[in-house]
Amino acid sequence: MTTTHRVEVPGPLDGERVDRVVSFLVGVPRSEAVELIGAGHVALGGRAVTAKSARVAVGDVLEVEVADAGPPAVANDAVDLPIVPADDRVLVVDKPAGLVVHPGAGHRGDTLVNGLLARYPGLAGHDWPDPSRPGIVHRLDKGTSGLLVVALDPEAQEHLAAQLRHRTVERRYLALVWGNVHDDAGIVDAPIGRSAREPTRMAVREDGRRAVTRYDVVRRWERPQPTTLVRCALETGRTHQIRVHLAAIGHPVVGDGRYEVVPTPGGRRAAVSPDLRPARPFLHAAVLGFDHPTTNARVRFESSLPADLTAVLDALA
Repeated sequence: MTTTHRVEVPGPLDGERVDRVVSFLVGVPRSEAVELIGAGHVALGGRAVTAKSARVAVGDVLEVEVADAGPPAVANDAVDLPIVPADDRVLVVDKPAGLVVHPGAGHRGDTLVNGLLARYPGLAGHDWPDPSRPGIVHRLDKGTSGLLVVALDPEAQEHLAAQLRHRTVERRYLALVWGNVHDDAGIVDAPIGRSAREPTRMAVREDGRRAVTRYDVVRRWERPQPTTLVRCALETGRTHQIRVHLAAIGHPVVGDGRYEVVPTPGGRRAAVSPDLRPARPFLHAAVLGFDHPTTNARVRFESSLPADLTAVLDALA
């Protein structure tokens, strides 16, 4: 859940930098104000702020969306956590599909965070910004498999979060989409916000937050139905970003029941081959690269496609 703070800039703050104004009016540390701006959670006059040094004017309407802190998470040693590498500052998890990253509605004790607390009890001894999400730097959707990094102390978390804000974290995904993607490479630069008709869905919206996805084609198939395997690189990290962007250009992710409409030349929904019906979206976080918070050395990890997605590709070969 999030809370949106809506305030009018008072006279004494006329001409001040927006990061300072957010910090003062919302009551968050300056570093958190910068993070909120970088994540697209701050708007002036209904338009997202893109630079922390932007100046405000008296009477401007400032909107700041802040995540609500949840109750402290509890340990659960029954949660399976495939750890790739780990040290005393960070670890990388190869998340299986079906695992929720942090507690929320409907998932209080069976998330990745609950498993982390069982395996790394020292996490509970730190003063995290949100005690329900200790160590979480970024997340993957429940149905998405693959790599994500977790911090083991707040300083490491801030170091990694800053890299996300500055877009230096390498995140590459493999997605199988419907139809033949014509261009070998492309970019989708389209703002994303919540659907006005269905608030649980995201959509391309003019008043949404800036979202940029780059893609290149790995392979195309014609049978049993036209499909394309694409590699996607995130420049931003909006909710459902890849799924929404690919659907917006007419190539929804195979198996994505929320955004999927199988295209046909006649514009009708096609009958889907039984072999092309994975139980979740064909989306896998295959590559993750970042600067280690202790050494600043660049580290990079790769994850192979899991068996359920490999079986779908075998049906196309």
